[in-house]
Amino acid sequence: MDFATADLVDAHETVIASCSTQFRNFGGHARFAGPIRTVRCHRDNALLKSLLSSSGDGAVLVVDGGGSLGSALVGDIIAGLAVKNGWTGIIVNGVIRDSLAISALSLGLKALGTNPLKSAKTGAGDADIPVMFGDCTFTPGHWVYSDEDGVVVLPQPA
Repeated sequence: MDFATADLVDAHETVIASCSTQFRNFGGHARFAGPIRTVRCHRDNALLKSLLSSSGDGAVLVVDGGGSLGSALVGDIIAGLAVKNGWTGIIVNGVIRDSLAISALSLGLKALGTNPLKSAKTGAGDADIPVMFGDCTFTPGHWVYSDEDGVVVLPQPA
């Protein structure tokens, strides 16, 4: 992918949103972009696993885990489903596990950190709704761009 978030900010400063959350890069790709799909869930990853089991068509799943560090929302099996089903990346406002295995995948993945504890599997949560964190609203259908400098959102592709 040939873009830089800083250049996107400069070119689209009147319509771009920059996420202030300080994420770490975990996937095999630090630079990724695509249309936004969303999940809001708290320490329960069944809904996001279900979404990532469907065709991603190059989308990025933005997961609002409420910033919880208590249990991982994504592990190597779920990240592997994302790769298999054509998702470009995952941004997790929460933590992941299996970070070494995830680093070898052809996937962009940002998260707050790691915790080996697994999440519940009840399916609680909401999908494809606007989610907000880091002074940014992630609206399904808008575009998210992620690189080494951060995460930005535009209402349409750059």
